Amino acid sequence: MPVSKTVRDALEGSSMIRRLFEEGAELKKIHSAVFDFSLGNPDLDPPEAFYRTLNELAREKVKGSHGYMSNAGFFETRAALAKKASRDQECEIPASNIIMSAGAAGALNVIFKSILDAGDEVIVPKPYFMEYRSYVSNHGGKIVEVSTKEDFSLDLEKIENAFGGKTKAVLINSPNNPTGSVYPRADMEKLGALLKQRGAKTKNYPYLVADEPYREIVYSGVSVPSVFNAYSEAVVATSFSKSLSLPGERIGYIAVHPGIQNSEETLAALVYATRVLGFVNAPALMQRIVAKLTAERVAVEVYESRRNAFMNVLDSVSMSYARSGGAFYVFAKVPARKDGSSDDREFSACLKKHLILGVPGSGFGAPGWIRFAYCVDENIITGSAPAFRAALAEWTG
Repeated sequence: MPVSKTVRDALEGSSMIRRLFEEGAELKKIHSAVFDFSLGNPDLDPPEAFYRTLNELAREKVKGSHGYMSNAGFFETRAALAKKASRDQECEIPASNIIMSAGAAGALNVIFKSILDAGDEVIVPKPYFMEYRSYVSNHGGKIVEVSTKEDFSLDLEKIENAFGGKTKAVLINSPNNPTGSVYPRADMEKLGALLKQRGAKTKNYPYLVADEPYREIVYSGVSVPSVFNAYSEAVVATSFSKSLSLPGERIGYIAVHPGIQNSEETLAALVYATRVLGFVNAPALMQRIVAKLTAERVAVEVYESRRNAFMNVLDSVSMSYARSGGAFYVFAKVPARKDGSSDDREFSACLKKHLILGVPGSGFGAPGWIRFAYCVDENIITGSAPAFRAALAEWTG
């Protein structure tokens, strides 16, 4: 029997990131030096406190500690994370407004399952993480892409022009994957004001969904402003994949603004969606661990050093890029060939010939750019300079 047409179409445009990652694995079997900047897979070890807590809890024999709990998660964990979310969002968030999730991806699917009807639209500034398309379409929705400004900051006029009768939400990601951009407080306040105006006009306030797994990976005094301060119909999806280097453990949470309309129904919908999507609940052991690690994070200064090293490499070959304020990506402009073309897929193929793996920006809705993930050893970054020079020499002819 054939697979569904929806899935078949999705497979044809499946994640470039994963394809490059698999190609990189094959190249590494052949070559001693491959400069793999394809996948945002944190390579830093979790903080020492994680291992200590893991060992302590693994030795405990507490009845029910590995069984089912409320679909929303252990209350003790939700209470601990409510305190953390309250600090992050600069407002008091009760434990009841925290729903534990299977990572940020699981959180976003739960949110969209809860709020979308067939045909509803979600406005997304581009470039954006390519899996958002599937997360929205999984639940009958449609992504409406809007361009950002030249520096990848929000273009409020374009967001306003994208509003339509089916607009259900605006989805933002700050720090952003793939650009590393961090939307400043002033922009968040303007976006909140725009959403309030829209709601007052239509009597139907759109949701503001913030995907924040990189919130704690920021550099040089940069901070991520509160979306809850800007707008009350806001929901945050986040995880510990980056802040604690635990992507494979699939642990995160949803935080719901305490002033959201229809609060009781919204929270009930999120709990229901967690159950029926098959997550049932977030992993029990990881819930208990992260509850004790709310003040911990990986060594962000290591990522900042790598960012600086990567910028130095690109500067040395005269490639322009967006200076990131957070996350662990450099988004670089594809140099023009003599004929003026700057196809990002062709450039990615050229780089691969020189054993450099970078993801074409067209997969993120930004053709003409390429994303490099620098969550790799700094020696790999500095060692890539000769390969970049050779690739650029071939590319520009």
